[in-house]
Amino acid sequence: MQRMIWAVLLSFAAVLALGPWAIRALQRLNLGQNIYEYAPEAHKVKQGTPTMGGLLFALVACVVAAVFKAGSFSATGDLLLVLVAFSVLNLLIGFLDDMTKMRGKRNQGLTEWQKIVAQLLVAGAFTAYCYLNVGSAVYVPFFGFYFELGVFYIPLMIFTIICTTNGANLLDGLDGLLASVSAVVVAFFAILALLLAETLAGMSADNMVSIAVLCAAVCGALLGYLRFNLHPAQIMMGDTGSMFLGGITVGVAMLTRLPLIIPIAAGAYAVSLLSVFLQRVYFKATHGKRIFKMSPLHHHFELSGVPETRIVSMYSIVTVLLCLFAFLGVVNQ
Repeated sequence: MQRMIWAVLLSFAAVLALGPWAIRALQRLNLGQNIYEYAPEAHKVKQGTPTMGGLLFALVACVVAAVFKAGSFSATGDLLLVLVAFSVLNLLIGFLDDMTKMRGKRNQGLTEWQKIVAQLLVAGAFTAYCYLNVGSAVYVPFFGFYFELGVFYIPLMIFTIICTTNGANLLDGLDGLLASVSAVVVAFFAILALLLAETLAGMSADNMVSIAVLCAAVCGALLGYLRFNLHPAQIMMGDTGSMFLGGITVGVAMLTRLPLIIPIAAGAYAVSLLSVFLQRVYFKATHGKRIFKMSPLHHHFELSGVPETRIVSMYSIVTVLLCLFAFLGVVNQ
């Protein structure tokens, strides 16, 4: 527990101290956000805001997690290294997407095919590792048993990874929204990994403690990042940061055999993804009609007159409640 506390505090302080420097560096490099042409009118003023701030909190969190890692590093069987590698690979996909947007001076990065192929490769590699080293059984929350997926584990977990990372990416649409929600989600997984390490995962205590420390470090880094990302944002995380956060979330869930807890604890990710899917399907089926004023769902609330700051607060409060509910599904088993 002390490792986790120190990880939160040090990550928070480091991002707080490095934030102004990072903003100036991104400005000098002309790495400004390109606002989507169909975005709400209020978003136009955000054009040019320094982006790719995810590099800051991701780097800080990974370094701090390495410092407070439990046990020694191992070339094989070290789940912290595997989780960091998986999360960083997702970050790199987001980074390439962001850089493509920067070069094109528009809100169009990688094509859908380029992005999905890259995601499939990363998701496939991580899923294969989990299948061989963690197992194909997943814990069923509230029912208290493991369900053996067998070979179906591979396609289902690849699907879960892509949904989670893209859900996180879609949620990054308002100042402070994804960072606030994700700080709660990774705090949930940090406590969960610490409390249920051996009973649910069957892994070594050091591995699970190290994963908990990484989640704690990400939480602290996000809290520091919010100092600069809350409305009006001085910096944005870009796809670089959102893909990293989605990777951390789904990675921890799979390593602890709890992917079924994601739609509950990270319900905000799921709602964003589902709202976009429903909007597209309904739009095509009805030849132009819409369910929401705009998707993802948070933009519907925004266009309905709800202030941006209130939407962020609402999502954060609901995420806290969802995480508490998710705890009920596992802590008594």
